[in-house]
Amino acid sequence: MQHGKATFFVGIGGSGMMPLAMILAGRGARVSGSDRSLDGGRLASKFDWLRSRGVDLFPQDGSGVQSAEQVVVASAAIEPTVPDMVRAAELGCARMSRAELLASLFNASPLPIGVAGTSGKSTVTGMIGWILHACGRDPTVMNGAVMKNFATPDAPFASALVGAGDAFVSEVDESDGSIANYWPRIAVLNNVSLDHKSLEELRLLFGAFAGKAATTVVNVGDAESAALAAGLDRGRTLTFAVEGEADLMARNLAPEAFAIGFDLVMGETVRRVRLQVPGRHNVANALAAIGAATAAGVSLADACQAVEGFTGLRRRFELVGMAGGVSVIDDFGHNPDKIAATLDTLHAFPGRLLLLFQPHGYGPLKVMRRELVAMFATKLGREDLLVLPDPVYQGGTVSREVTSADIVTDVAATGAQAMHIPGREAAAAHLVAQARPGDRIVVMGARDDTLSQLAEDMVTRLGT
Repeated sequence: MQHGKATFFVGIGGSGMMPLAMILAGRGARVSGSDRSLDGGRLASKFDWLRSRGVDLFPQDGSGVQSAEQVVVASAAIEPTVPDMVRAAELGCARMSRAELLASLFNASPLPIGVAGTSGKSTVTGMIGWILHACGRDPTVMNGAVMKNFATPDAPFASALVGAGDAFVSEVDESDGSIANYWPRIAVLNNVSLDHKSLEELRLLFGAFAGKAATTVVNVGDAESAALAAGLDRGRTLTFAVEGEADLMARNLAPEAFAIGFDLVMGETVRRVRLQVPGRHNVANALAAIGAATAAGVSLADACQAVEGFTGLRRRFELVGMAGGVSVIDDFGHNPDKIAATLDTLHAFPGRLLLLFQPHGYGPLKVMRRELVAMFATKLGREDLLVLPDPVYQGGTVSREVTSADIVTDVAATGAQAMHIPGREAAAAHLVAQARPGDRIVVMGARDDTLSQLAEDMVTRLGT
């Protein structure tokens, strides 16, 4: 990829597109783009910030695609009928998918570190990035979420870091199969469970990814990942597990409301670590990050000390605020494992849970229906309330074979309290009306950055 080449991003505000655009811009490329949210007047602060970074923004009407010399980058969510794509075809512009561009940058770096797994990718990527940064390695980091450690008033949307060091740390996506394009030196495999694809497909994709690396860091506390690890070269594998047997182990967990401590055990070495993010799942994430950092040459002591300074990601169990004795938490949970991890973390402490879960599409609902229902039936407390609005929809054609109403019907049949309220605003208003002191409201879902604003609005309503 020629960094000086003019590059136009169709959907530049997306969580996977924006950091990639900023990495290119930081490396000298001329970057411009369009976005449906920009046209709809949503997330104005994000687009104002992009403009302040020298990015030219256009309506998604084809007007920004002006020359055959431009490279046009689009995510998988962009249909070929979008005017920008039509104009790119007319001009004969070179076109790349988001994954193709990211893979080309990743594979060309001296030390590509790829983070894979159904859950925890963004957090592990952020942790590795922070450890390497704190240890003076000046990494480049590509994340799907804003990393709080790097967010400042001048850089409020810090989902990317552009460094001069040898490491390029990136989460890699299995949902569209593009994980096959990446050639990591260090590979992290955190867990394998249902999300977008069948387990059979996931085993093949994750197994091939793990097998490419010089060092693969694998969570053998996860059954599917452990099965994949069994087929890898043991000499190139670094295993980890929470309260299990592995090269890196976590013992004596001490949960707090918004933190957790544990003993890290590696051979004869035992170190006490306290994370500023809560939950058993984050202990696993920290082990993955420490393992990757040590594989990159960081000492175990330095990695442990640095990870304690990691302050988390936006929309990952993020306490938005409290009002009237009610806490509001914004969370990215959208598949059974992610949601279960959040509920387990919350249920370690007293208080009723009021959940607003906006599914991230009709397709995922169809794939995950049985697993979602089983998870909610197991993880919801007797007094908890689950409310599902309709799935996020951002245009295009979509099959609606399984809906939020279907999920609610199935969950309610298990005896749990669940409601379908189609409109998101109405669903939020219902939970605010039901809330009482001691409750925790959790806003959950993916592919919709405006959920964070909804959570903030709920805090405001609770205080009035």
